Amino acid sequence: LVNRVVSHLVQAIRSKDSCFSSIERQSAGSYYERVKISEPNEFDIMLVMPVTRIQLDEADDTGAFYYVSFKRSPKEKGWLKFLEEDGKLSAFKMREALREIIKQEVKNIKDAEVTVARKKAGCPAITLQIKNHPSEISVDIILTLEAQQSWPLSTQDGLKIEQWLGKKVRRDMRFRSLYLVAKQNKSEKVLRGNTWRLSFSHIEKDMIKNHGNSKTCCESDRPKCCRKGCLKLLKYLLEQLKMKYPKELEKFCSYHVKTAFFHSCVTWPNDSEWHLGDLDHCFQQCLGFFVDCLQKSQLTHFFIPQYNLLSLEDKARHHFLSRKICHELNNGFPVFHE
Repeated sequence: LVNRVVSHLVQAIRSKDSCFSSIERQSAGSYYERVKISEPNEFDIMLVMPVTRIQLDEADDTGAFYYVSFKRSPKEKGWLKFLEEDGKLSAFKMREALREIIKQEVKNIKDAEVTVARKKAGCPAITLQIKNHPSEISVDIILTLEAQQSWPLSTQDGLKIEQWLGKKVRRDMRFRSLYLVAKQNKSEKVLRGNTWRLSFSHIEKDMIKNHGNSKTCCESDRPKCCRKGCLKLLKYLLEQLKMKYPKELEKFCSYHVKTAFFHSCVTWPNDSEWHLGDLDHCFQQCLGFFVDCLQKSQLTHFFIPQYNLLSLEDKARHHFLSRKICHELNNGFPVFHE
């Protein structure tokens, strides 16, 4: 159902605006990483647009947000309507144009009931709701630029996977394209909506798929590990706690636990430390690592070491979540049985 709807939209988007003519869909998120835990009712689809010869200027000191401009005037003149006076490429204008096309086009989808959800402040996605009786599926469509150029300086000391996946894998990953998603930077003095944030979802998907220190981990007839099981449990725990305490935990998302999980893979790089039968021990180890981060209010972005994903002004929330997790840990995870 999701594939049918998205294919229909991609064809329409390509034909409606020459700038979007080379857009390609790419799947991201937990469903496609095979770590979805509950119903498959949420999907992330990146609509990837190749861009050439772009210049990136840091928008703040996180090393994650950038202004994008073209080094030369683009051949495709349609791009000009998305530029600000100062030549910066406006994430806001591009996303709005895409949103308009999608809003018009969902009316033409005959074999499914599709609506476009209202905008959520600070959310980079255009969200579709697809009726799938008796429930509903939500699909986040994320506008993404793809540039074949070297990663920014802020990423130089990130992706510390040498001991876990090896130097060669790290080198190969850093040669992959650079992705930027249309994302508002909250710390901008004047919120113009023209910032883009680095995205590494294509690399993350690869790390989760090929997660072993030995290259044969979890292959059909080889030893199995519990890494994916740990990630699923971490995500499930956060999901359950968020349902229980929606207000207190609204700032947390699965990316926080995913990042803690990657750091855990680096801390314990060997397959022998993740035996399938040791799931409970490994899960508690990962949780311990995450709780430690919460107590210090310090969770380093896996690819951008200067970027702390836990903002210091939310210390009280971090401590709240760490207390709730410790309660679960010490009482045999009652929230899993509720």
